Amino acid sequence: MSSPFTEFLHSANADNIPDEMLGLGRKWLLDLLGVAVGGTETTMSVIVRDHAAEHFAPGRRKARMLFDGRQVSPSGAALAGGMTIDALDGHDGHKLTKGHVGCGVLPALYALTQAEGLLDDREFLASLVVGYEIGTRAGIALHRTACDYHTSGAWISIAAAALGARVMGLDTGRTREAIGIAEYHGPRSQMMRVIDHPTMVKDGSGWGAMAGVSAAYLAADGFTGAPAITVEGDDVSDLWDDFGQTWRIKEQYYKHVPVCRWAQPPLQAVLNLREAYNLTSQDIEKIEITTFHHAKRLATRTPKTTEEAQYSTAYPTAVAMVRGQVTPEDIMEDSFADPEIQRLAVGMTILENEPYNAAFPAKRISSVTLTLRDGRRLISGDTEAKGDPEAPATTHEVREKFHAYAQPRLGANRSKALEDVVDKLGSGGGLNALSDIIFSPPNRSNEPQ
Repeated sequence: MSSPFTEFLHSANADNIPDEMLGLGRKWLLDLLGVAVGGTETTMSVIVRDHAAEHFAPGRRKARMLFDGRQVSPSGAALAGGMTIDALDGHDGHKLTKGHVGCGVLPALYALTQAEGLLDDREFLASLVVGYEIGTRAGIALHRTACDYHTSGAWISIAAAALGARVMGLDTGRTREAIGIAEYHGPRSQMMRVIDHPTMVKDGSGWGAMAGVSAAYLAADGFTGAPAITVEGDDVSDLWDDFGQTWRIKEQYYKHVPVCRWAQPPLQAVLNLREAYNLTSQDIEKIEITTFHHAKRLATRTPKTTEEAQYSTAYPTAVAMVRGQVTPEDIMEDSFADPEIQRLAVGMTILENEPYNAAFPAKRISSVTLTLRDGRRLISGDTEAKGDPEAPATTHEVREKFHAYAQPRLGANRSKALEDVVDKLGSGGGLNALSDIIFSPPNRSNEPQ
């Protein structure tokens, strides 16, 4: 394993990580927790948490599941947390990884800290940043070297194993074995299969978190698995030599709406035209989208499950035109029968554009043409989704989204308390206050809305 990897993994801390990066750690933490709260109401989250409780029994080491509270093994808690966050596709991501790191890193880290009795909030915050730095690099490295397009779980496993080595204080040799085991066992699942056939397997994030936590404990017990060629290969050495110079946590994008990032440029174009021309859906005869190949592959028009709605271009774009926004409730099953949304989604034309293909994944561009009932045609021009790192979401936007997702499920008081605890994370107050809030299940009846 390259020396910069182990040196950064085991030596980065809240004193030598820049304050800006620690602040980004708090930003992404708040957003992830809001998405996790929303995700608990999905069938996917309910099934996986019950599965973890049944099949990942706690032993000497134990951890509680996010917004559930039941004790399971650390690997089980990582699995359940990763899948719960991933159940609602509203978490941060990265253009070049074509995926998401935080949704797996956060539950893996919290599972490990519980299992190992870590209560230092400064260490927790620093480790979260370290997880972003390693996970993002691993994702870029895998996409550079692997012939298939794999899900985020493939490289989340590497980040989770690294955090396990860090939390347990493994030596260089066992750290190397942990990374190798995680790379080998990480789920290199086929991303485009689930794009074409959306189901609960989604982005493999929870499975990657589980594999990584398991890898760290296996390495601690003497299990071998090195080398991790994604980390040790000469063709990726440049990605691992710039720790402390390039901060990948700054490169994450923010999602304003809980659907696949590829669907968001045309969705944003529709919202822009809707606002600019003061339109309602009744003004629209037809929507035509021009986009890149991967967005066109999100082909479901009449979803029957929330997974199909989240991996669709037509459906959320129609929702945006009809309702002027896309919320978690809009992509749940109770919303699918709206006849106006169905009219626009079924009648939508989606075309592929070669220049947009060439720009992907560094840029995700789409354009929209609206044909109005009065015969006019309105054209959006090239549009990208909001929240890219070049134009990052404001603190106000992140907080507003957090409360929109959390408050209906946690109540106003508990949501505000969670926001305040995250704001103070890293001040030396410990993790107890955060743990008290995030390990109790949502309960709408106990708090004012």
